[in-house]
Amino acid sequence: MTTVSTEFLSHTLSLRTNSKRAWHPKANTVISCRIPVLNEDNPSKGKNNYNKENGRVSSSATRPRHYDFRDTHHMRALNRLCKTGKYTEALYFLEQMVKRSYKPDVILCTKLIKGLFTSKKIEKAVRVLEILEEHGDPDAFAYNAVISGFCRSDRFDAANGVLLRMKNRGFSPDVVTYNILIGSFCAKGKLDLAMKVMDQLMEDNCNPTVITYTILIEATIIHGGIDEAMKLLDEMVSRGLQPDMYTYNVIVRGMCKQGLVDEAFEFVRNLSTTPSLNLYNLVLKGLLNEGRWEAGERLMSDMMVKGCEPNVVTYSVLINSLCRDGKTREAVDLLRVMKEKGLSPDAYCYDPLISAFCKEGKVDLAIGFVDDMISAGWLPDIVNYNTIMGSLCKKGRGDEALSIFKKLDEVGCPPNVSSYNTMLGALWSGGDKIRALGMVLEMLNNGVDPDRITYNSLISCLCRDGMVDEAIGLLVDMERSSWQPTVISYNIVLLGLCKAHRIEDAIEVLAVMVDNGCQPNETTYTLLVEGISYAGWPSDAVELAKSLASMNAISQDLFRRLNKQSLFRT
Repeated sequence: MTTVSTEFLSHTLSLRTNSKRAWHPKANTVISCRIPVLNEDNPSKGKNNYNKENGRVSSSATRPRHYDFRDTHHMRALNRLCKTGKYTEALYFLEQMVKRSYKPDVILCTKLIKGLFTSKKIEKAVRVLEILEEHGDPDAFAYNAVISGFCRSDRFDAANGVLLRMKNRGFSPDVVTYNILIGSFCAKGKLDLAMKVMDQLMEDNCNPTVITYTILIEATIIHGGIDEAMKLLDEMVSRGLQPDMYTYNVIVRGMCKQGLVDEAFEFVRNLSTTPSLNLYNLVLKGLLNEGRWEAGERLMSDMMVKGCEPNVVTYSVLINSLCRDGKTREAVDLLRVMKEKGLSPDAYCYDPLISAFCKEGKVDLAIGFVDDMISAGWLPDIVNYNTIMGSLCKKGRGDEALSIFKKLDEVGCPPNVSSYNTMLGALWSGGDKIRALGMVLEMLNNGVDPDRITYNSLISCLCRDGMVDEAIGLLVDMERSSWQPTVISYNIVLLGLCKAHRIEDAIEVLAVMVDNGCQPNETTYTLLVEGISYAGWPSDAVELAKSLASMNAISQDLFRRLNKQSLFRT
């Protein structure tokens, strides 16, 4: 779509208005958008040395050159710090102990390395490896932990550096080492680099495993195509490696995601071994996602002939597909059949029913299934509660929704941003603006960050009530937040300005929109043309619509509709 410059708009329109310019207001204030202390195990609390009898200290003259961690309570202290997530304190403790010639335990140090990487304290994790190398006996597990940590942090050069360091110290990388690198490259879509690691694995006389090939097959389906993936499967079999259920699952799931559901069907039917029920469920889901119910029935017949009875997952796939296609009555019947066969429905069976009945406006039925779900031992999640609250609000039953909202913490489902957004809109629409704004403050106080929907909802509420300047202030605040305004955000403000007949301000907002790299759409131009017409300048609106149509900024159908409306007003 063509973007129309604001200079063009200014020269096209002979605006006659004394409206107040609204841009650049003050930012809206509604949404804007230690040294470790060790416990009694801290060696720094005593200057003398360890005594086995009472866990305290003796003179330094009697201290042996090395203490093994496994023979002291210091190992237990370090382990306790790791278990409680106090990794920085644990590192400090470790450094103090090696200064006193204690030999670090490789298992505990490996655990500490993993914890520090998980806590994003990469340099400290590397320091633990250095301590191991200087004062202890590192093993392949320790090096693998560092390589894995670097890979998860996208520092592949550093990971390769540790691999070389490992080799230089006389450690031969094992297949786990290579699988870590291959898996990390595949997860980042770097299949070519993963294949180079595979070549390196072969050169080092390290035998790939079923896991190695399964990782590569999954990535190859996504980035190289199914034919290349099947070549890897053949290579795997030629090496005497038998694919397991995970390998087959990866292939079938990949085929279905690529839209090759028929190929997945044939692959499952032609397996030399009896396919697992999970494979049938994957293909069934793929077929039903395409609305191919007859093919799904054939698959289930084949499945049952081979002795695979439908399980809870099979029924959840069927129920979800029925609800998606608007067949809620059949879905309920299937839930009943499932129970009659002795199967207990899980949350994945109830979720689509709750959602479907809410969409149909049958919120009381949906609440009934929530009760059934709880009776069956499955706790609803926040998505279920948000769906119910949203449906109640649409039905004008905001008080009931608010009652559920207040009990969310009690039932173990703290409200998330969607919960607050739902109640914000309901309270504002119900005329309770004070409580609506209070909901925003409560959200911020509880550490729940507003999202784009929060901003757009508030902007819409303000514009709807004629508080356009406040809405513009919130739009400015949004630009400074992590949620940049979208075309929807700007269109909401444009609608509010046009309704107030503030066309100059609307054009100024459009200018800011374009400057910020947000592409106007047909709705944007429609709002502007209709706003100019409603403001009392229908002939100007017609001229603008003609110009926009000639530049392909709006469709000819839209131009004819706008032209008809403006001429009627003329």
